[in-house]
Amino acid sequence: MATVSPRPFRLRKRTKRAMLLALTTVLLALGTRMGWFQSAQQKLEQTQPGQYRVVRFDDGDTIAVDMNGTSETIRFIGVDTPETHDPRKAVHCFGQAAAQFTKQTIGTSTVRLESDPLSSNRDRYKRLLRYVYLPDGRLLNLEIISQGYGFAYTGFPFTKSEQFTAAQTAAREAKRGLWNSCTPSVNQYGGYTSNDAQ
Repeated sequence: MATVSPRPFRLRKRTKRAMLLALTTVLLALGTRMGWFQSAQQKLEQTQPGQYRVVRFDDGDTIAVDMNGTSETIRFIGVDTPETHDPRKAVHCFGQAAAQFTKQTIGTSTVRLESDPLSSNRDRYKRLLRYVYLPDGRLLNLEIISQGYGFAYTGFPFTKSEQFTAAQTAAREAKRGLWNSCTPSVNQYGGYTSNDAQ
């Protein structure tokens, strides 16, 4: 009785694997080029754990979110907006505009929060220190500085300090926001403080 060699089966199996690998590679390349995976990544970011509903807007750099039924106050890392509520200080120039910008930019959307390895988890007022990401992926902390609604707050270390400082320089040179309407002065932390509102 003649024995049938298993080689044709193995060849067919190897050929199928090679074709599947080639097809997968082509689809990945096409998907990357056409942005399929980018939109999938954005959808993942919008639905992954860590999305929080904003329950209160305190000012331009502080909000409160609902974390599993508990209200947590979030202080934005690396940005300082002009004062609106500090009882020890007058309302500062552009403070109300900064608070309104933050409120309108977030709207009814949820936000994604991210800590920084160089920053402490909480500040001295027990507020969580976080980067605040919008549903479209923009970093709100950076947007506030770029649009001239606040200052880079570099008195404490954080990984994005160079990026935030560059955004502040660009906003100041372009006279955006408070850089056009206020007269900021250098403070003791090496950053800026806005003047009192008129």
